Amino acid sequence: MTENNLDVLVLREQLVAPNGPYAALDVVERTGSTNADLMAAAADGAADRTVLVAGEQTAGRGRRDRTWASPPGSGVYLSVLVRPSAVPQERLGSLALVAGLALVHVATETAGIEAVLKWPNDLLVGAERAKAAGVLSEAVHDGAGPGAVVGVGLNVTALPEGAEPGPGGLAPGSFAGAGAQVTDRTTITASFLRAFQEMEAVWRMNDGDLERSGVLTGYRDVCGTIGQRVRAELPDGVLTGVAVDVDIDGRLLVKLDDGTPKAISAGDIVHLRTD
Repeated sequence: MTENNLDVLVLREQLVAPNGPYAALDVVERTGSTNADLMAAAADGAADRTVLVAGEQTAGRGRRDRTWASPPGSGVYLSVLVRPSAVPQERLGSLALVAGLALVHVATETAGIEAVLKWPNDLLVGAERAKAAGVLSEAVHDGAGPGAVVGVGLNVTALPEGAEPGPGGLAPGSFAGAGAQVTDRTTITASFLRAFQEMEAVWRMNDGDLERSGVLTGYRDVCGTIGQRVRAELPDGVLTGVAVDVDIDGRLLVKLDDGTPKAISAGDIVHLRTD
């Protein structure tokens, strides 16, 4: 069965037990939000490593409750439920960094395009560093232990004319717009899910510790924010400075213009031009 060129039989054959690492995988033609659907499924007892993929989202969401355009047949929209029982609840948020690394892998190794991450997990592609993907991770509170739903929205084909810039004026982009060698959405979906599971398994074995799992080293290597002059738009004001690192908790470390160090755990980061 194929839904909007997403071949659920191929995905299940490659990725679902006993041939793959996932417990269950469904593809739907259209839904409001894969994250919302999987959160509801988690409350009903869905298993660890359950996946939902949609051909179209009518109410796709990004961080801070922003909308994410998810037109039919043009992208990869999916969510994964993970229940890492040994990982402390406070470390579950770092799964978004794991997903970001998996997105970079898909972009560079499968699609063959240049890609970096803008902290915390926006995928920027091509020479223009247009935003092609984002991640939304939400904690699950269903009495079954620590858990999270990790959602990904990825633009594969070119966006419609007039697509609006993202937060911070980021130009909207896509794999195709960056010259991708592969734009088959089944292939891209499978590649992301394999990379995510491999990285998540190591993260899980290390109790969600970004440093011990190697996620932090990998993230630093592909983080295009480090070294950039930035503007941090925070709930309590706006700060400017130079991003110098990402710490062991996944926070962005910024040296402010007055020399003060600042660790940022949440907020909009804008890369400022220096020319």
